[in-house]
Amino acid sequence: MPAIRFGTHSCQLRENETVLDGLLRHGIPVSHACKAGSCGSCLLRAEEGQVPAAAQAGLKDSWKARGYFLACQCRPDEDLLVAEVGSDARTSAVIRSLDLLSENVLRVRLQCANFAYIPGQYVSLIRGNGLARSYSIASLPKEDAIELHVRRVEGGQMSGWLFDESPKDEEVQLQGPAGECFYVPGKPQQPLLLVGTGTGLAPLYGILRDALRAGHTGPIHLIHGALRPEGLYLCDELRRLAAAHANFSYTASVVHAEAPGHYVVGPVAGLLAERFAELEGWRGFVCGDPALVQALKKKLFLAGMASREIYSDAFLFSA
Repeated sequence: MPAIRFGTHSCQLRENETVLDGLLRHGIPVSHACKAGSCGSCLLRAEEGQVPAAAQAGLKDSWKARGYFLACQCRPDEDLLVAEVGSDARTSAVIRSLDLLSENVLRVRLQCANFAYIPGQYVSLIRGNGLARSYSIASLPKEDAIELHVRRVEGGQMSGWLFDESPKDEEVQLQGPAGECFYVPGKPQQPLLLVGTGTGLAPLYGILRDALRAGHTGPIHLIHGALRPEGLYLCDELRRLAAAHANFSYTASVVHAEAPGHYVVGPVAGLLAERFAELEGWRGFVCGDPALVQALKKKLFLAGMASREIYSDAFLFSA
């Protein structure tokens, strides 16, 4: 079985075991979160040895050339000498502010120099102890801070730290950005449909404002869904944007509500079927719970939206 050397540590992998699982089994600390190859938190660099192509799937070509790979997807055929990633993949940031957007959603703003991204992409937020979680970017590059929306998760280590300890001015690391769910200029008159649940609103909020900033003239519809009214947030800001831009409309949707409000009662899927039965020629962005994202992508496709025009980010819980 292949042997892995990492700093002063070494371990022998078991049959079909990943580099990440082997290192963790031996008590060797490695940043990680989803273990599904999506978040990129477990990125490492191979200094000696060859990693399989599957361990580099989805990475930037420049990262591949430097030997970067996803430890959770790496089942090597030979011994490896691995190391932490360099400054070209990770950069320091400082938590500048933490503000509640709702009872369970926190807006985290980070100060970071020379961090290039496109609104809607995601980053891995890494604490000093190596704990890592991935969050979508809701801000615009011209703004003076990187904005993330963090939902409180019961027992969540990262969200609990941010909510309960309020680590303002704490230094963290950012890795990325990554992800293909963002606005691409070039078809300014194309209708856009943005659908998200929970903090799936974060990338959509960035994508929406990026499209408006770019002068998109086609209709833009944003639907944000939640189980209950208290799960909605940024409602006033989105209504102000809708009032200021004739081509943008915002709809809030809740599954359960005891009293009427500024929202539609019912599941997001039903709202899509009712209002958007024909979507040929549209572009779609879907973000939120993984199962719902897959179901909504299917609905968009069956309504006529080309699969190449459907962009999505599913939020995975940490393993």
